[in-house]
Amino acid sequence: MSAGQIAAPNNQNMGEKPGAQTRLEEQYILLAKSAKGAAAVQLIKQALEAQGVYVFGELLDMPNITELKSNAQHAPYYELLQLYAYGTYEDYVKESAKYPALNPAMITKLRHLTIVSLATRQKSIPLAALGTQLGLASTRELEDLIIEAIYADILHGKLDQKNGILEVDYAIGRDIKPQDLSNIVSTLQAWCDTCDNMLANIDTLITGANTEKEKCIKHRNSLEQEVLSIKASLKTQAQDGDETLVSDSRDADKKRPVKKGMRASCSKFWAKDS
Repeated sequence: MSAGQIAAPNNQNMGEKPGAQTRLEEQYILLAKSAKGAAAVQLIKQALEAQGVYVFGELLDMPNITELKSNAQHAPYYELLQLYAYGTYEDYVKESAKYPALNPAMITKLRHLTIVSLATRQKSIPLAALGTQLGLASTRELEDLIIEAIYADILHGKLDQKNGILEVDYAIGRDIKPQDLSNIVSTLQAWCDTCDNMLANIDTLITGANTEKEKCIKHRNSLEQEVLSIKASLKTQAQDGDETLVSDSRDADKKRPVKKGMRASCSKFWAKDS
């Protein structure tokens, strides 16, 4: 297998599409309404082995499934279902004695879910650390498991063999523990409060910007009016100056003396001899 992005093919035999997964989960939820005791235990086994079923929260909440925890014989299967809903392969290894034995299909699914859990916390997962958490010493087995998870459409990403890293682009969401709901609500409320504060700040900035805009418009209009006034004043002054120059020129012409000697000399010059 070469390094690079591994995309899930459109082969339905390699994994179920999200819509099909939802229908499968709904089938087990419907069956849980009538299954009790040993039948409910058998239903849990089937759900944990089934391809394409990776969400178990609603099944856990079914009354007939919840009743199993009060029966000493059936309680381990209820706890096993909780493990698949919220836990990881490492959790199973730590307390394997309290759980029923797992067949290969169940182990593979629990490892898939463990990869999904890790992918929600970090987008670059070292293969060495991943192999340790999954209990896999063989690199080939680990890569095959990752490929299966991608084909099952519960994970999208890039397997970088050269650097020994799984780069995660997408992973499905897992079930949420009831005790974690309050933390999620608090986180969402804090996010909403932050959004409200940001919106309030944006409104304040918009109001300030509009006020400054109005001031600028008024100042510009005032300057334009002042420029027009100055132009009109300069035009009036120019016209008054022209009229004064014309009047002064006329007055100067009137006051200028006539040179009579020039005329007398001329007439004397042209006189005929008698």
